Amino acid sequence: MKIHEYQAKQLLKNAGVTVPDGFTASSAEEAAQAFTKLGGPLAVVKAQIHAGGRGKGRFKEHPDQPGVVLVRSAEEAREHAERMLGNTLVTIQTGDEGKQVNTLLVEAGLDIARELYLGVVVDRAAGGPVVIMSSEGGMDIEKVAEESPEKILNAAVDAGFGLQPAQARRLSHLVGLDAAAIKSAQQFIPKLTQFFTDNDCSQVEINPLVVTGDGQFVALDAKVAFDDNAMFRHKSFAELRDLSEEDESEVRAADAGLSYVKLDGNIGCLVNGAGLAMSTMDLIKYHGGEPANFLDVGGGANVDQVTEAFRIILSDDNVKAVLVNIFGGIMKCDTIVEALITAYDTVGFTVPLVVRLEGTNVELARKMLAESGKAIIPATDLTDAARKVVGSISA
Repeated sequence: MKIHEYQAKQLLKNAGVTVPDGFTASSAEEAAQAFTKLGGPLAVVKAQIHAGGRGKGRFKEHPDQPGVVLVRSAEEAREHAERMLGNTLVTIQTGDEGKQVNTLLVEAGLDIARELYLGVVVDRAAGGPVVIMSSEGGMDIEKVAEESPEKILNAAVDAGFGLQPAQARRLSHLVGLDAAAIKSAQQFIPKLTQFFTDNDCSQVEINPLVVTGDGQFVALDAKVAFDDNAMFRHKSFAELRDLSEEDESEVRAADAGLSYVKLDGNIGCLVNGAGLAMSTMDLIKYHGGEPANFLDVGGGANVDQVTEAFRIILSDDNVKAVLVNIFGGIMKCDTIVEALITAYDTVGFTVPLVVRLEGTNVELARKMLAESGKAIIPATDLTDAARKVVGSISA
């Protein structure tokens, strides 16, 4: 689960991590008031969406308006807020459709001496969290990794003991910090890693992490994401979720107990099992097609779940055909076919539907499909299914 920058910074502040002073604003007047309350000569107005690259992004309605801007007066803050709020910001991470900005963060300007990159992620090879640090703050870390991998440093974090001050000191020394900044790093970085483990995060990224003129670390930006599987331990985080930032189909699927991810293709997929779903998408691509989604109904799907799965798939206007690929283990093939036929009648199909079945009670299930009278295309194996579904579009 992703949260907004202003939400992330409040949580970090509560954990003892230094962040700039700031206020949220949902109107132009509130943005002006925020500038006045901060009381400084300079402030930053930042659009709040679940996407990076906001500073380089542009609004569809105001092409000259970036998503992050420096202001020097309350009136300037008001003017920029009027152009930003309620309008669509397009960045490198949003795609051409962009995202609507409903909230702004107005923060105090800082005396910035250096910009660094600092992140914490789960490294499966290391078996735990890893701190990533780079002298190249304010840049895409992927670009740095590609062009200057030697500038990316890392340190494994013991989830039980946390990052040790000596590790923070080493990282800070390697990026060329002076004594005052290294002292600040020994407080800042361990607190950030402790926040990561305490809150079951999947990602914490501070980019840029700034070093002020007096050598203090401050999180100028903050991107935080939590592990969805651990949210039962953090029920209060539910109120931080912004459904307007999430794909509507993915939200519907989660509510129905389905694992669904929307993709850019035109062949809808309904599969039981994550590994089988990945293999199904691979084979569709191998035979010249493009999957429109990942959708795993799990091993115990019922009629209601299968029906909702079809509704979600067919709600995508790009879908021109659907492939159902079922391996009956715990879920018997005849049970899933009964659900398929019921769902077919309920939803109504206007695109080709290819079904491949294998496993428990497969012969009975195939007979049920053949006698159903539905316009369903049977497939004998996965290769046959992939060829038929791709061919149904090009035919």
